[in-house]
This record gives sequence, structure tokens and C-alpha cells, in this order.
Amino acid sequence: MERAHNFSAGPALLPQKVVRQAQQDLWSYGDSGIGIAECSHRSAMFDAVIQSAKQRIARLLQLDDDQSILFLQGGARTQFYMWPMNVLGGGTAAYLDTGRWADLAVKDAQRYGEVAVPFSSQQTGWDRVPEAGAVEVPDGSIYLHYTSNNTVAGTEFSHVPESGSAWLACDMSSNFLSRPVDGSRFDFIYAGAQKNVGPSGVTVVVVRKRVFDRIDASLPGMLRYDTLAAKDSMLNTPCTFGIYVIESVCRWIEEDMGGLAGIEAHNIAQSGRVYDLIDGSDFWKGKVEVGSRSRMNITFTTGDDALDTTFHTSAAEAGLSGLKGHRSVGGLRASLYNAQTDASVDALVDFMGHFERTHG
Repeated sequence: MERAHNFSAGPALLPQKVVRQAQQDLWSYGDSGIGIAECSHRSAMFDAVIQSAKQRIARLLQLDDDQSILFLQGGARTQFYMWPMNVLGGGTAAYLDTGRWADLAVKDAQRYGEVAVPFSSQQTGWDRVPEAGAVEVPDGSIYLHYTSNNTVAGTEFSHVPESGSAWLACDMSSNFLSRPVDGSRFDFIYAGAQKNVGPSGVTVVVVRKRVFDRIDASLPGMLRYDTLAAKDSMLNTPCTFGIYVIESVCRWIEEDMGGLAGIEAHNIAQSGRVYDLIDGSDFWKGKVEVGSRSRMNITFTTGDDALDTTFHTSAAEAGLSGLKGHRSVGGLRASLYNAQTDASVDALVDFMGHFERTHG
């Protein structure tokens, strides 16, 4: 059966090479005679997989020895409360409110302390992120939290905000490993795997060990980063298959795509083709400020709700899946994550051009 052109915002498509290899490894990993989803998480076979995944992430993000890599469950949304639960302790944290998920992270953090919001674009529909140098972190803030790519709104930070003396925390879920970034600048990173690096069910967390001294010792072990790090993400049975896929995708990034510089060039070229079409048209309209546009999630509209519906339904019939905008904002959205193919981008651009000619 021919595969559809998949523009889903997540779970999203995986590299074809990774999927083909996973088909084989589900039956037997190497010559072990045991499928990768069936082996013990305590086995030498799986230990080699998880250690390789950690090493590849550390290289790609340029992490240092004071940072621990964890593979957790519960999705990125669990980290909305787990991070402040561990470190806020009634203090103050600063949050940049640039989208739906950032806003929900603010609400969860308010359970554990005071939250300052030095920037918000909510009143204008989360149509932009702050410019570099525009954010002032309130004195006494324990950390600054931001969402590097806003999946629903279609905005993305092109810079890393300065946090001053506060720790720097980032939800990288929807642009994780999509461009070069100096991960050693961060004290906390988290990312749901299902956008760029794996299947749903596993969340990558990078936490600086120095924060362990602040963790509330009364918390259950499953909610403490220091305990989870001491057990190397295996305080309970981790999402073994998800970790295997993450390792495979990181291998693909390093060995097939030229690392993060190569992935970034790939993402710039693909998103640029769609944005060029939108900018050159009086029919299509982008939904966010040009300087804040996401390479991962392109949000756009015809300006007419009924016509938007006609577009995404007819696109689906033509084999282009996942172009409907998020239910909270409507419109249209094309997600071009790391594994997106040039053939699918060609198909999207051609279909958008045809739709404009027949409905414009």
C-alpha cells in the first residue's frame, strides 16, 4: 500500500530508514532471536541501546558532564508540573507565554510557587515570540521557562533567551534536535519524542545535576529527578521500544543527515518552499509574524473557515494527511518535522497551487 503524505503535528512520521529497520528488529534484534520490544530492560542488549541513545543526544546537544539524560513517561505535559514540583518550592519562576502549551505550563507551575510572566502574546493569538534581548527576568527568579517551538500557533524562537542568574528551562518538544543548539547553556530541557525523534510514550529530559540539591526529598521516587538519574531511567520499566527508536533516529541524524547542521539546512529548505508560496500569494495568509515563523509547524489560512475545511478535506482525499489546524485555533497547519520528505513537500506545494487556481 502506498503511504500517505503525512503532515501530522504528532505523533508524526519517522524516517523511512528507521521504520524499515524497526520492522526487522521487532522480529529479531540483530542475531539475538529476540525482538527489541520483547527484551528485558535489564539485559546487556538493551543497555547497549540506551547508553548509545544517551551518548548520541549528548553529542548532538553538546552537553557537559554535569547534565543527566533521562527517558521518562507521561509525556511532556507531565513535566509542566514535575519540574516546578521538584525545584520551585514556593519561590518565583519566570515563564514566557507564547502558546497553548506554554500557557498550560504556567498554570501547573502556579501550584508550586509564584509565576511571573515577563512576556505574553496571548492577546494577539500567540502570533509571535519575543525578540532577542527583549525579556527581563525578574530578580529572584529561580528559573526562566520558555517553549522553543509552539506547535499550535506556529511560532518558534530563533534564539535562546538570556536568563541572567536564573536557571534556564525549555520545553523543546516540537523542535528538538531540529537545529544546532548549545545544550550546555540549559539547566533543564524536556521534549516529547513523538514530534522529531521517536514514537509517543517517551519523553527526553536533560537535567543539570546541580539542581538535585534543591529537590524536595519528600517527593515519591518516581517524581524526583535525582532518584531517576541514579537509576539511569530504570527505577521502573522504561519505554524500551521508544528509546530504541530514539537511538535509531539520532543515528540517522548523525550518520545520514550530517548532524544538526544538516538537519537545519533540510528544514530551512522545506519550510522555505511553503512560506515562499504563501508570501507570493494573495489567496493564502500566514497566521504569525514573519520573524517568529516556525520551521516545524506552518500555520496558514484562506481567511474563510468553510474554504479551509474544503482544503484539508480534499487534501486528505488526495493523500495529504494532517493539514487541519489545531481544534483550538482552526485554520490549517502543515508540520514539517525532521523526517518530512521532499516528495511530500512537493505534493503539498503542488496541491496548494492547484487549490488556489481553482478556488481563488
